[in-house]
Amino acid sequence: MTSAVRTQVAIVGAGPAGLVLSHLLAEAGIDSIILDQRSREDIESTIRAGILEQGTVDLLATIEGSRVHIVGQRHDGIELRFEGAGHRIDFPGLAGRSVWLYPQHEALKDLLAARLAAGQDLRFGVTATAVEGVDTTSPRIVAVDDAGVPVEVEADFVVGADGSHSVVRKAMSGSHAGYFREYPFAWFGILCEAAPSADELIYSNSPDGFALISQRSPTVQRMYFQCDPAADAGAMSEAEIWDTLQQRVPGTTLVEGPIFQRDVLRFRSFVARDLRHGRVAIVGDAAHTVPPTGAKGMNLAVADVILLARALEALLLRSDEGPIDGWADAARDRIWKAQHFSWWMTSMLHVAPDASDFDRLRQLGELRSVVESEAGRTYLAEGYTGWPMG
Repeated sequence: MTSAVRTQVAIVGAGPAGLVLSHLLAEAGIDSIILDQRSREDIESTIRAGILEQGTVDLLATIEGSRVHIVGQRHDGIELRFEGAGHRIDFPGLAGRSVWLYPQHEALKDLLAARLAAGQDLRFGVTATAVEGVDTTSPRIVAVDDAGVPVEVEADFVVGADGSHSVVRKAMSGSHAGYFREYPFAWFGILCEAAPSADELIYSNSPDGFALISQRSPTVQRMYFQCDPAADAGAMSEAEIWDTLQQRVPGTTLVEGPIFQRDVLRFRSFVARDLRHGRVAIVGDAAHTVPPTGAKGMNLAVADVILLARALEALLLRSDEGPIDGWADAARDRIWKAQHFSWWMTSMLHVAPDASDFDRLRQLGELRSVVESEAGRTYLAEGYTGWPMG
């Protein structure tokens, strides 16, 4: 027997976008159901980057039980390192804002606990397989739960927050309809047991390639270095990894420790051509992906749903279609600014495999132009800490 249910907004995906959207809708008095094929444990244990813009932190801090100001670490700047010297970008002094280091899985723990405590209908282990009725006023999600029982959710509006392999996007316009760029390098990332090597993140450009020295906690650190996209994460010894990192950050002595996780993160940029079709929309990674250099992923998802929640409130509570008709264009304004900022940070800091001497010297000239100019430092600070939300 098929389990059928109806709601105002059906959301596929219990990541940051889906959970924040359900919270904002509930505040407006709009019911929603969230489906996710993963278990709660899987969602909470998937470790991802966690640089949050000021606007994202301000929103999360309003949600009951958020630990963003308790566990999260405020960072008032970053260091750009090149030619063996460090140059600090002072965020509050230049942009009047800061960022917070708060890993995404910790934010998800807060959001899941808050939504479940509020009575959110959140169904784990339910895999969406299709969206039907895309061209109607009552679209329907077709799914199956982990016991093999078919599930159907009919709604006034369907939102795909289901990641880069989005079922909802495929139902709207095909799985790869959009604008795409793949980069010729990746990040080799590690998690290690060690004390922080620096108080703030270090973005280092060296002749051998890029490195990022980040943190996770007082005892666990996250670090990356530029590598080939086809690199084997298990091929290097720990000694080789530390030698590579240290070579990429001249002038800073890294605090080493046992490496307990390693991975290779490929770089892609993508923006879906259609963010909305009738009463179906996509947000977050379903709508766009960015290289991690600019720290925009989760922040861009939150910006999407702030605008979408307001548009759905107008549509579902006041029968006003104006905001939802303008939502995609409004969201694109920030999406493409974030795409440019992420591309700019990536191209300025990484060494392309085919870079000539001219390319290398031009890149160093660009870095000096940024750090030696208040206008250049301000642009970087404004982009990194985030533009005003909504």
